[in-house]
Amino acid sequence: MTIDGIITAMVTPFAADGSFSDEGIEKLIEKLVAGGVQGLFILGTNGEFYGLSPDEKLAYAKLVVEKTAGRLPVYAGTGAVATREVIDLSRRMADAGVAAVSVITPYFLSLTQEELYDHYRAIAQAVDLPVILYNIPKNSGNNLEAETVGRLAKIPNIIAVKDSSGDLEQLKRYIELTAHEDFSVLVGSDSKILAALKLGAKGAVAATSNLLTKTDVGIYQSFAAGRLAEAQELQNSIEAFRKVLKLATVPAVLKFSLSQIGIPVGQALAPVRSCLTDRQKKAIVQVLAAYQEYEGFMR
Repeated sequence: MTIDGIITAMVTPFAADGSFSDEGIEKLIEKLVAGGVQGLFILGTNGEFYGLSPDEKLAYAKLVVEKTAGRLPVYAGTGAVATREVIDLSRRMADAGVAAVSVITPYFLSLTQEELYDHYRAIAQAVDLPVILYNIPKNSGNNLEAETVGRLAKIPNIIAVKDSSGDLEQLKRYIELTAHEDFSVLVGSDSKILAALKLGAKGAVAATSNLLTKTDVGIYQSFAAGRLAEAQELQNSIEAFRKVLKLATVPAVLKFSLSQIGIPVGQALAPVRSCLTDRQKKAIVQVLAAYQEYEGFMR
């Protein structure tokens, strides 16, 4: 199983009563399918996995798989601190119909590389689904070193790593040490999509593609076609949106932005504050307007 292209780190749409929004899920999926992404990465950092129970995660995964209707593979986050908790949810995800599970490194505890290796090996051995490693050390406090990823890539159903460390030297080592395996290295830092592709990454898991779907897909397609100047121009163009993501906590900005283009995704889960100031909202709307012509946002 090869994972490549632009995979959207999909936000989780909620209705006003806190339930999952069927309308929001459907509209967002349709936008992403039409925009040419090659997969949906659900229940990750931008999918607010940290605020959902295992039962809610399972129910949401089933909804997304149902509404995607086989048009795109769905990769579901099942990460937790305890190995047994990850195994339990990952086994249940098989019934939801997801293509693979994504497992963030354990957080809160500072673990050794051997402990991280044992954690992922135990998960891979206990579940039938393919497993994607998810490295985001700034958030989790644990970094998957290149040698550890190289060892894990030899386990048959560990098929990929999403690296959100932002460290291109480490990503390059991931690529070098897994070159002889059936394994995909994916970048999770949207500012480094093109740089990672040039190093040999297979694709990107991109949060900005919730909004800038055609732009992010264009980076990948332009690179694949050898149009490097065009790819660089598109890569540069996402920086304006990345800057407004820093105006508040990211899920709040992403969800407000989607609401402005007619996709009802509700509020970010507490403790994230969804009440942006008028000044913040104005800045976001102005930036979105600059992408209107290329993206063709619908209201």
